[in-house]
Amino acid sequence: MPKHAIEANFDGLVGPTHNYAGLSWGNVASKNNVNEVSNPKEAALQGLAKMKKLADRGYVQGVLPPHERPHIPTLKALGYTGSDASILASVGKENPVILSAVASASCMWTANAATVSPSADTHDHRVHFTPANLSAKFHRSIEHVVTGRALKSIFSDEAYFAHHPALPSVAQFGDEGAANHTRLCAGYGDPGVELFVYGGVAFDDLAPGPRRFPARQTLEASQAIARLHGLSDAHVVFAQQNPAAIDAGVFHNDVIAVGNGNVLFYHQQAFLEESRVLADINARLAGVELAPVRVPEAEVPLQDAVASYLFNSQLLNGPDGMLLAVPGECREIASVSEYLDRLVASGGPIRAVEVFDVKQSMRNGGGPACLRLRVVLRDDELQAMHHGVLLTDALYERLTTWVAAHYRDRLSQEDLADPMLLDECRHALDELTGILGLGLIYDFQH
Repeated sequence: MPKHAIEANFDGLVGPTHNYAGLSWGNVASKNNVNEVSNPKEAALQGLAKMKKLADRGYVQGVLPPHERPHIPTLKALGYTGSDASILASVGKENPVILSAVASASCMWTANAATVSPSADTHDHRVHFTPANLSAKFHRSIEHVVTGRALKSIFSDEAYFAHHPALPSVAQFGDEGAANHTRLCAGYGDPGVELFVYGGVAFDDLAPGPRRFPARQTLEASQAIARLHGLSDAHVVFAQQNPAAIDAGVFHNDVIAVGNGNVLFYHQQAFLEESRVLADINARLAGVELAPVRVPEAEVPLQDAVASYLFNSQLLNGPDGMLLAVPGECREIASVSEYLDRLVASGGPIRAVEVFDVKQSMRNGGGPACLRLRVVLRDDELQAMHHGVLLTDALYERLTTWVAAHYRDRLSQEDLADPMLLDECRHALDELTGILGLGLIYDFQH
């Protein structure tokens, strides 16, 4: 008999170096705001406000820490020597793009942190974690080591949790984590169907793929994670993303589809073989029938879906049906706003829409769903994890005070070479590991 389980959201706390460097080719919003002045303090407080709002509604809400940035060990590995200040000055003068990369706060988007398979699906009935290698982008490819340390610190009991290293950091096994992974089920504690969405096939030159923007997730990576997590064929569906959608700016599946329970909310142009994907999910979904909510191109053009991040919303269980937590931009684009009104009035599974202000994140190309990693936990697994990262009223107050004390309210690209910024970041993160009880997870702490 299935055990009771919940879905916890673990949001990335926006880091002190949040900036707009436009590093993510294929992410339209990231490119559109390149070199604008950012507000790290506002970004972090917006993210915390979203977490608090959901925690107040009764959802289990956790916090994942930002990473040390600028990341001096990466610069040393690239041949820069001397004091930290001289290294920052050198790279800022010689190659400011590299400086922007090692200063990026992109780990805030924890939908890319890892792929997580609940114990109801895995061969050994433990929760499995694989940090994403994020090999498509240099600035993100340096994240998985600290991400892995943080996840191991939070989910440390090996009787309940299994941790795998990131896949080889090469294009053929490009893995973008939960942004291309959705779990569908009758109940969280029931065996589910894990939907892995990939953009391309690495070892098949004839396979269809995008022409303008890169496909960041490969079929081979998705298959490898399914093997590592001990998932049987009965629990897995592999689906190819529509190449035309990638070329329109849908760099991850979570920009065009989101699922929860037995509901799959997706755009008409999300999948290359839509009918086959739905049939495969239905054939494997035990105890319940799939409830697809398909958004037609005629009602919401793909470009409006991308601009609003309609599908990069959180789909959450509510007391009277599902709640769709959308970014404020969804109410600024007429086709999307009107569609949402019709959706709620339709009597379907999605009964309510709530708007969240995450504008600082959105300007860099990440909506509410980008900011969270979903972890399904049975009651005993929830008890076994480290509770210091779970958001309470007291922790929220402590974190907002911490942000106010350590974050700047203005950050330009030129500021990234300021050695004071590095000192501020390290001091803040050293304090944060104490607040969250995570131990020594950063390189500078050793």
